[in-house]
Amino acid sequence: MAVTAGPLAGVRVIDLSTVVMGPYAAQILGDLGADVIKIESPSDTIRVGLYRTTPGMTPLDLNVNRNKRSVALNLKDDTERAQAFDLIGTADVLITNMRQGALARLGLTYADIAERFPRLVYAHAQGFRADSDRAGMAAYDESVQASSGLVDIANRALGEPVYLPTIIADKVSALTIVYSVLAALVHRDRTGRGQQVEVPMTDTLIAFNLVEHLAGHVFEPPEAPTGFPASMTKGHKAVRTKDGLACVIPYGPQNFRDFFAAAGRPDLADDPRVNGDAIDRADYPALLALLEDCAPALTTDEWAEVCAKHSIPMSPVLDLEQAHEDDYVRGGHLLDTYEHPTEGPVRTIGIPVTFSATPGSIRRLAPLPGQDTAEVLAELTGAQ
Repeated sequence: MAVTAGPLAGVRVIDLSTVVMGPYAAQILGDLGADVIKIESPSDTIRVGLYRTTPGMTPLDLNVNRNKRSVALNLKDDTERAQAFDLIGTADVLITNMRQGALARLGLTYADIAERFPRLVYAHAQGFRADSDRAGMAAYDESVQASSGLVDIANRALGEPVYLPTIIADKVSALTIVYSVLAALVHRDRTGRGQQVEVPMTDTLIAFNLVEHLAGHVFEPPEAPTGFPASMTKGHKAVRTKDGLACVIPYGPQNFRDFFAAAGRPDLADDPRVNGDAIDRADYPALLALLEDCAPALTTDEWAEVCAKHSIPMSPVLDLEQAHEDDYVRGGHLLDTYEHPTEGPVRTIGIPVTFSATPGSIRRLAPLPGQDTAEVLAELTGAQ
């Protein structure tokens, strides 16, 4: 297992969060070199579910808790809560997604600890803004997809109000926590003062969705409806080739002409809809239907050659079951196998960014619940 200092070496993060959003953000900071201490109880929901040999060591836990040390503390116990405060006092960053009511009961709101730890960057994430009438509401990825407009986008594009089949709100919010924490650390290093960073999931995903989907409502009064036409056009999907699935996206008249010619349809290559200076947006649904009809003419590999030759955006559809065998995935070490101390061989997701001078590294695989409690508390005692 490669060990490097990473760009965040010397930064300590206390991960006082559960489920995915906060832990994923803390893991990314750990991947980049931070010393991450996870304060947890065994009841964290990501530790419930499928496991190989050890209860609590689930796939989701293994995916978001690496590069951390786990400390088991009962925050309802006065002594153990005091130990948690002592650990926070050694940290640069605290990440939590507890609701405000729970934080208040434990004396862990930003107001409670800012005076005591003025250099601390305190990152708090929850479903809705703390100053809104929804502040105390429970929030899960699906409800945030709904409250952010993403379900409406899916309904308008697909004709059914489905949830995106990935926990996008949690993961986008995690990335937002990471860049916000880094910005706050820069400010702290310049001024000596920490601050509170609030990351509401709904606000984060609304901003994320509206980059392209605000569309004609950018203007006041609106010039056109909301919704980005290219991604909401009927037939905007991967197509079936002779032997699989591929994303083939002709973006202009020449792309369409070259595609139809390669598919053995010269009649379509001469179609007036693809012989102007640009594609009329109204013609896209019909052209995409023709693309779907023609795609089975060649194999996925053959389409890859054609599209590379003619600069048509194309990619085979990655089969998640076989991702670890994909040449691109293997070449980037995006899935490597490591020997976990209790779980044996486990596939571990790689670090997707590279640094020429201070690369991140996977230094620790996910710990057992509380496995580092004695070590961390001993360090704390020694530092006092």
